[in-house]
Amino acid sequence: MFQKQDMDSYEETPRNNSHADEVETVVGPSVNVEGDFASEGNIIVKGTVSGSVTTSRQLIVEEGAKILANIKAGHAIISGHVKGNLKVDDQLELTETAQILGDIACRILVVAPGALIHGKVSMKGIEIEGGKPARRRVSRGRKTAVEPVEDAPTEEESDEFDV
Repeated sequence: MFQKQDMDSYEETPRNNSHADEVETVVGPSVNVEGDFASEGNIIVKGTVSGSVTTSRQLIVEEGAKILANIKAGHAIISGHVKGNLKVDDQLELTETAQILGDIACRILVVAPGALIHGKVSMKGIEIEGGKPARRRVSRGRKTAVEPVEDAPTEEESDEFDV
C-alpha cells in the first residue's frame, strides 16, 4: 500500500526568496484592500491596496499589483505600481517594471533599467559638514523674506552631484 519513493527522482523546487517560508500575508490578484494594512510579517501584494501599508519585515509588490498608499517597510521589492511615499529602513529594490509616484526614503536603493520614479529620493548615510544652510525666498504679500531650509544641500554641495 505504501511505497518508498526513490530519492534520486525527487526534485526540489528552487526558491527565489529565502524568506518564502516566512510569508504571513498575500493579497491575491483579484483582491482589493481598502484601509490601513499593517503586519509584523512579510507581505506579498498581487492585487490592489488603498490606504497605508506597514510591515517591519519584507514587502513584495508583484508586477501588475497597485498600491495607492504610503508604505513603511523594513525591506521592499517593487515590481508593480505605487502611488504614495515609501519609507524603507534597509534596502528598496525597484525592478524594471516598477513605477513609483511619490517620495522615497531608504538606506540602500537598487534601481533596474526601465524602472520609473517621479519624486524625491533621500538616502541615509550622507554626512554633510560645514557649509552654510540653504535658504529660500518666501513671499508674504508685498514683502519677500529669506528663510533657512532644513536638511537642504548648499549650492557647493548640490554642484557635487550635477551630471
